[in-house]
Amino acid sequence: MSKFRIYFIFCFLVLSALSLSNCAKRGYITGGPQDTIPPVVLRSTPANFTTNFKENIIYIDFDEFIKVNKLNQNLIISPPLENTPEVSPMGSAKKRITIRLRDTLKENTTYSFNFGDAIIDNNEGNVLKQFKYIFSTGDYIDSLKIKGSISSINQIKADNFVNIMLYDAKTFNDSTVYKEKPLYITNTLDSLTDFTVENIKEGSYYIIALKDKNNNYLFDPKQDKIGFIKDPITIPSDQVHKIVLFKSNEKLETSRPSQVSKNKWYLPFFGDVEDAIVTVAKNDSLIRSTYTALAQKDSLQVWFPEVKADSLYINVKKEDYNKTYTVKPRVKIDAIDSLSISATNSILHYVNDFTINTTTPIEKINQTLITVLNKDSVAIPYEVDHKKLEQRILLKFNKEENANYYINLMPNALTDFFGKTNDTLNYEVKTAPYSDYGNLFLKFTGIKRYPIIVEIVDEKENVIASQYSEQESDFNFLLLSPRKYYVRIIYDDNKNKKWDSGYYWEKTQPEEVIYFPELIDVRANWDIQQDINFEK
Repeated sequence: MSKFRIYFIFCFLVLSALSLSNCAKRGYITGGPQDTIPPVVLRSTPANFTTNFKENIIYIDFDEFIKVNKLNQNLIISPPLENTPEVSPMGSAKKRITIRLRDTLKENTTYSFNFGDAIIDNNEGNVLKQFKYIFSTGDYIDSLKIKGSISSINQIKADNFVNIMLYDAKTFNDSTVYKEKPLYITNTLDSLTDFTVENIKEGSYYIIALKDKNNNYLFDPKQDKIGFIKDPITIPSDQVHKIVLFKSNEKLETSRPSQVSKNKWYLPFFGDVEDAIVTVAKNDSLIRSTYTALAQKDSLQVWFPEVKADSLYINVKKEDYNKTYTVKPRVKIDAIDSLSISATNSILHYVNDFTINTTTPIEKINQTLITVLNKDSVAIPYEVDHKKLEQRILLKFNKEENANYYINLMPNALTDFFGKTNDTLNYEVKTAPYSDYGNLFLKFTGIKRYPIIVEIVDEKENVIASQYSEQESDFNFLLLSPRKYYVRIIYDDNKNKKWDSGYYWEKTQPEEVIYFPELIDVRANWDIQQDINFEK
């Protein structure tokens, strides 16, 4: 073969290879489309919906490897078992769930194992939602059910993971929820407010909702919220039940006091402390004392002068509650609480009052030694609202636009419980232009009864402003800081101008609270007219 022919063949091959390279489409190796299908149950042994069940091990087989996730939160067994069954796999992936029962099952009873969102596939985490394994120890599966919804008092969003529990009306009494588990149960899990209790026998039941911190199906009023329907319900029924969760306003209980300084002790309490009487004695002689609230804690601050004694007696009384603690003052404690005063700084909003906070309880306020001056140094009238329990003093006065105010406290204007007084105190605050604020005008329809309390709350549900009315009227909230607000009303049925919680033991419900569920955007220099129909 000639050199020319060899060279021609070589060039042809090179050009062909380059051509094929340019024409080829670049790509990447993929695993195919993402798996979005949850695990599928292939079989159960014994079969799902088995009657005359007598086994103690249950097998549930799937079409792929699965894991069990957050079983304690998700698995709801109805009726509840005394001993938690052993469920596997808990850490490793398998194609089978094994349930080992450790209880003697009740006769002629339908059992439901609702796995909620616990079952997920091993690779993508796809959830098999609300899978139920159901069996009966009797001849048939109970098929009745009840429906309802929950809400939480003074919350726009209901609590999650709430137990809905049914008790046999024939055996139910006031103490049942404290010491006995229910006959039937379901849970709202982490996102539901509607509930359905299924596989129930025909009969009469009491229904209880419980935000159960210990998840033991027993009511602990110190930490649990409760909701209930007062009268028993009869099943079958098509009625939809609405249950309101609240923290029960229990009778007062106290715990042993502890000393925190030479002149202050903490007294832990639980329940309704309003109007309690606290006294301190050495031998048979009373020691002058007072108490205030410890902010955001279930404790009182009991104040009395330093006393040298081996033992003191702190007594707490309210109605039929009467308890005395024998305490021993600590000799080596050095700390002592003394009077210190702080107050509102800089900008004073129109819906707020000038506020004075003190570190010790104030016993006496001398208004002749307190002046509020405007920018022209002219004294203006004010009122004092002494929040003694909170250790706050509010000075209430009319505020003008874009104005400066000077608050002066002369020496001895405030005298605390220990006889200590203030030095000269001067504060300057100012108001902003009206245009920095917005106005909200509310008109209601569908109000069921009066009196009502109307509250404007922020997105964290802190009360910003409130008004009270005993008759139909419009509500105008002027000069609100620009932000988004909720509107809620309280039916003040006992006319004490505040919201009152319920008390489970006496089967009293909390005073009704209704939200307008949409946030209202109040903007600077805007007037917002909002018509709200509470019949919807």
